[in-house]
Amino acid sequence: MRAAIIDASHEATRRIDLLAKKLLEIIAVRDSTGIPMTVGDAMTISALASPATLHRKIDMLREAELIDTIFIGKNRRTKYLVPTDLANDYFSKMGKAVLKSLNSSVL
Repeated sequence: MRAAIIDASHEATRRIDLLAKKLLEIIAVRDSTGIPMTVGDAMTISALASPATLHRKIDMLREAELIDTIFIGKNRRTKYLVPTDLANDYFSKMGKAVLKSLNSSVL
């Protein structure tokens, strides 16, 4: 129920499916470690889906403005995937909802 409330507050997250959300989580975690994921890295996550499906999910996330592609340094051939401010806001709201849920279950 809480996920539906959070998703309703973000039109962008309502437009993507669960597989795309899982990929977004992986991209965000990698970015938070300071080692952003390349498009090629993302397409090799065989535990999630085939490379073609993952490429479609990357496109879906870009269209929803939840990820962006950047270049690092002078290398213009490698694209790195990073979460946008919209994605970071989504994760912030998710975190607050989890904390609220945990706090209310303790009482």
